[in-house]
Amino acid sequence: MAKIKHSVYTSHVPAIGAALDLGKDQEPYWKKVFDGYEFSKQWEKENKPDVIILVYNDHANNFSLDLIPTFALGTGAWFETSDEGWGKRPVPDVEGHPELAAHIAHSVIQDGFDLTLCNKMEVDHGLTVPLSLMFGQPEQWPCPVIPLHVNVVQYPVPSGQRCLDLGRAIRRAVDSFDQDLNVQIWGTGGMSHQLQGPRAGLINAEWDNQFLDRLVEEPEELAQVSHVEYVREAGSEGIELVMWLIARGAMDADVDVLHRFYHVPASNTAVGHLILENKD
Repeated sequence: MAKIKHSVYTSHVPAIGAALDLGKDQEPYWKKVFDGYEFSKQWEKENKPDVIILVYNDHANNFSLDLIPTFALGTGAWFETSDEGWGKRPVPDVEGHPELAAHIAHSVIQDGFDLTLCNKMEVDHGLTVPLSLMFGQPEQWPCPVIPLHVNVVQYPVPSGQRCLDLGRAIRRAVDSFDQDLNVQIWGTGGMSHQLQGPRAGLINAEWDNQFLDRLVEEPEELAQVSHVEYVREAGSEGIELVMWLIARGAMDADVDVLHRFYHVPASNTAVGHLILENKD
């Protein structure tokens, strides 16, 4: 039987990927960011997953504003990295897990979620930066990855409650898969940031840390936070944080915090990171 025991949460700031790719990770500005992931990289070596379900948002690279699914599951065997306008990142393409992905799709759709299924898709920094933060820059990623895209770019975007419920449906799907797999689920994006307008550069460290507290301790209440509050308190791009609720929904109610990190700034963004483990 497949099991989800751990979840990982991290920002996916594109400038972090650029810093790694250009060898700037030991510069004083960036070293403070990457030091926060040293525990995580070692922990992943000691707790290597068989599969990762990685929740992220595309940034108009695979999906344009002409066509944006609310939830899109990568069911293919292989996913190429996107050229986001300055060439592809020098990282491996991503191996999928079609068997588990197909099982999740069948189970979750029967459970009431209308997923878009992608047998072919490109993945951008929203997916590759978290992999780099946790695994470094290997020649091949250490395990298959199932991408789960969430629309947090074009309104209307899914509610926190819908995301939490989807995570629970994914948990039920994984629990019913008949292969013995250690599955991790990752929620990515955020934290507070705004990239445009009069509030460009907004970072709200107090709100971010309250979000981290509530994600661990009271996800049900956190799922009721409105889109207006996300935008008001965490900036226009802070809405990406609803994706963390999908990963949290796939966990037990009671969890232990194995690692927590928060840093300001990385480029014009706050960086947040958690690793959670089910108590049982």
